[in-house]
Amino acid sequence: MRQIQLGNTSFEGRNSIYLFDGDGPTTLVDTGVSTPEVEAQLVDAFEDAGLSLADLDRIVLTHFHQDHAGLAGFLQAESGADVFVHEADAPLVEQDADAVAELDGKQEEYFVEWGIPDEKRAEITSFIGRTHDLRGDPADVTPVSDGDFIEIGPYEAEVVHLPGHAAGLAGYAFERDGRREAFLGDALLPKYTPNVGGADVRVERPLATYLDSLGRITSLDLDRAWPGHRGPIFAPTLRARDIAEHHAERTQRVISVLEDRGSATPWEVSADLFGELHNIHILHGPGEAYAHLDHLVHEGVAEHDDGEYRLAENTEDVETPVATDI
Repeated sequence: MRQIQLGNTSFEGRNSIYLFDGDGPTTLVDTGVSTPEVEAQLVDAFEDAGLSLADLDRIVLTHFHQDHAGLAGFLQAESGADVFVHEADAPLVEQDADAVAELDGKQEEYFVEWGIPDEKRAEITSFIGRTHDLRGDPADVTPVSDGDFIEIGPYEAEVVHLPGHAAGLAGYAFERDGRREAFLGDALLPKYTPNVGGADVRVERPLATYLDSLGRITSLDLDRAWPGHRGPIFAPTLRARDIAEHHAERTQRVISVLEDRGSATPWEVSADLFGELHNIHILHGPGEAYAHLDHLVHEGVAEHDDGEYRLAENTEDVETPVATDI
């Protein structure tokens, strides 16, 4: 297996993708963002492996985001490779017009609901418009579901649905040399926490959903995880627990904001948490705040009315409403 790092200046830094070119089908896990520069980097990486793009047999995607699936259509056209992705994200990789319109429309609805000011709404709308081309060409997709098995190079990998950061985010767990390993995309990252709430507005109860996925990761008892950014994670269970603890701490910060303000929109909470936001973070910041506020409402700690959130009465003794014992 070769880990390939590709440039990405639009989202969360360099992408890590993975190439299998020995026994079994020649397989690429994720593709990178669709730009001429990244295409050239990928061609060079294949040539370094003694391959051409035409040698590719299959592409396995962790989720639909441009920096993970953007080159899937291009690579499929070059090679005839099959493209596999979880069924929840398949319509977006295929760029089904209804699915894309539904996602774009839901984002616009949340921009209003979260209280994003007009000038910031204009900025994020412009940013999203400028990054549409990074989706690349549509691909013909073979959908997969939780519990399916798929060949990735010489390994039989289990599809593990891990929604939260994206509705169709899937990990692929396999055994290699007596170790349990998995490709996890952006479900687990080594240096920062994956965004929930803004990264995919289709996800209902985003924080609770993501925490469940962290619990699923711990249940896999992995020895090593291969993320969509940076290098391998050598203690995936500990990392999952660290991220759950991070969200518990962030929830307490959100409670403190509501205590100080009395009531607040997700945008106002995000301002207190993160400060001034630009570009994609205008989506991710209030989305993250919303994920925590939504969780507090469902746990009976907060109330929501007409875009404003406030603490419910008699919640002084409520313990952290985020499970960290995953």
